[in-house]
Amino acid sequence: MPDTKPLSIRELFLRSQRDLLSFLTRRVGREDASDLLQETFARYISRDAAAEIADPSAYLRRTAGNLVKDLARHRQVERKYFVGDGDAADAPSDEASADNRVDDARRARLLAEAVASLPPRCREIFELRVTHHLSQREIAERLGISRKTVEQHFHLAMERCRAAVQQ
Repeated sequence: MPDTKPLSIRELFLRSQRDLLSFLTRRVGREDASDLLQETFARYISRDAAAEIADPSAYLRRTAGNLVKDLARHRQVERKYFVGDGDAADAPSDEASADNRVDDARRARLLAEAVASLPPRCREIFELRVTHHLSQREIAERLGISRKTVEQHFHLAMERCRAAVQQ
């Protein structure tokens, strides 16, 4: 049963830190768990109505779980669009030919250059969509623009990225 007295951020952190860190470590590993823990509390603190949350511990647990899902989606996008380093568990096998590895590295460089050369608003929308997994509606609300504008910028970004990689 949740406490009726509101907790200070410090008290909430001290009470929840160990359990949340253990929860996150089991799901994403030690390397990413502390970052997700920090992001969990950052989201709680930045919430406008944090004081009105009936069960802050449950809110933190749900936020941490959502961040785990976000990280998994992010990693899936990275595997799909970006070439990882050779030490990564999901790296291409050593059996890939040298030509394929060189070509993959060239395409990754071209993709990174294409993203960097996008107009600022277009790049921002692309990164919010691909890196932060925000929907077009969420991006439109965050940036104060229409969904159609978001769609147009994202479409342009994808066209330029495809064209750059197909060179």
